[in-house]
Amino acid sequence: MDRITLSGLRARGNHGVFDHERENGQTFVVDVALGVDCGPAAAADDLALTVDYGRVSEQVVALVEGPPVDLIETLAQQIADACLEHEGVHEVEVTVHKPEAPIQVPFDDVAVTISRSGR
Repeated sequence: MDRITLSGLRARGNHGVFDHERENGQTFVVDVALGVDCGPAAAADDLALTVDYGRVSEQVVALVEGPPVDLIETLAQQIADACLEHEGVHEVEVTVHKPEAPIQVPFDDVAVTISRSGR
């Protein structure tokens, strides 16, 4: 399985369980790795035979900016579902980073990573 990877997609969202997260929002960072077969597209040099990662990135950002959810686990699942709807995507790994998570100790990042497969 080949992979198309999008790293560091940034968007502002209002996800979280606390009122201040819903009201003020925060930056989320998303990494997506799509499991695809790049062979046909490479052989024909044809975008129509692969996944349009520009479109995928726009969908990811729209989900982050969209209706809020309590958990980044839920957001990661929504992103995975959207990715698997693309023809040719057989599996996906999604990491949602929440670098401004409301934690009372020093930290670099909080992230959830999920792997899903379809078709």
